[in-house]
Amino acid sequence: MIFKGSIPAVITPFTKNLEVDFDSLAKHIEFLISEGSHGLVSCGTTGESPTLSHEEHKEVTNFIIKRSKNRVPIMAGCGSNSTAETIDLVEHAKKSKANATLLVTPYYNKPSDDGLYKHFSAVAKKCNDFPIYLYDIPGRSVKKISSDLLIKLSKIPNIIGVKDATSDLAAPMNVIQNCGKKFIQLSGEDATFLAFLINGGVGCISVTANVAPSLCAQIYNSWINRQIEESMRLNQLLFILNKALFLETSPCPVKYALSKLKRCKNILRLPLTTVTKSTMFEIDKALRKLNLLKK
Repeated sequence: MIFKGSIPAVITPFTKNLEVDFDSLAKHIEFLISEGSHGLVSCGTTGESPTLSHEEHKEVTNFIIKRSKNRVPIMAGCGSNSTAETIDLVEHAKKSKANATLLVTPYYNKPSDDGLYKHFSAVAKKCNDFPIYLYDIPGRSVKKISSDLLIKLSKIPNIIGVKDATSDLAAPMNVIQNCGKKFIQLSGEDATFLAFLINGGVGCISVTANVAPSLCAQIYNSWINRQIEESMRLNQLLFILNKALFLETSPCPVKYALSKLKRCKNILRLPLTTVTKSTMFEIDKALRKLNLLKK
């Protein structure tokens, strides 16, 4: 299953008691799919995976897979800074019928390139017929996947792509040159979605698509239909929202935005807290400009 287009990294809604709000999650999944999203990612950064227990992580992944009813492919976030824990989560995702897994570069313990290679190759070997996407986000994990390491990892048969959150717009061209056109590249930065497509990517794992899924999907649809000016228009239109949703640590802004749209409560688990009033103002302004919030 090849992932492409606009792929929301699904939020994890919480109740006032800080339990997973599965009713709101069910409604949100329906909203994302009905608005034209091309796939979904469970339990990523946007899904607040660091504060989910292992059991909750598996429950949320399984729930998203079941509720999607094979209408769109599901990529299960299973990354960890523990190889054994990662393998456990990937094996669960595979049993739950996810279409692929997303593995973030191990954070905090800061492994060498040799350690990174052995980590990812150990997971790939254990789950050797399950598609793996690497997640390169040095801003959160400290370690960047080097070009040499990516070339080496791309030769492992079931490591088939990468989510690039480096904002390096030359990266897609370098990866095509080094790893070939078949190695799938997805942007991890909403503001670079269209530019990433132009330089060789095939989609975006998106925060903004939680709020404006139809507009995000239309950017990709216009691009593949060679309606370039329309893609550019939509991309520019969304810029104010993309910018506002990253004024503070994600997913704090997107949770606030969705609460304004009555799609979830503005509740996060510590150590994350709600955004400041100045950020709320900017998000409200962006939502009104896009006619998502009444003026």
